[in-house]
Amino acid sequence: MLVESLVDANASSRDLMRVLRRATSRHDVSVLPESVAWQVYLELQRREEPRAGELFISALRSLHNLRSIGSDALPVDDALPDEHRMAEDAFLADLWKAYKKCIANNRTGPASQLLRDIEERVAV
Repeated sequence: MLVESLVDANASSRDLMRVLRRATSRHDVSVLPESVAWQVYLELQRREEPRAGELFISALRSLHNLRSIGSDALPVDDALPDEHRMAEDAFLADLWKAYKKCIANNRTGPASQLLRDIEERVAV
């Protein structure tokens, strides 16, 4: 199954890392900003960038904090429900799918625990 890519595969790793650093300032209401972070992370991971996991988790934490305080600027509709399949790690993919489901349902408490689980898995 093909999933729409939100990442320019021709972009430099430096540019992709910049996208992760400014994940909270992206205002594209058609996709979850977490989806952009996820796809950038997967591309950087594929390129074996050592800071990919660290930047990904930092972006997710920032977005999660905004969601926890009730920021209306962030979309909640998941336009890419199958993007978890882009990951090679099936367990990480399942965690990601569950995390996005919590975010879409405005359940930041359970999403917080899933974020910790994702962080542990990415650090592996």
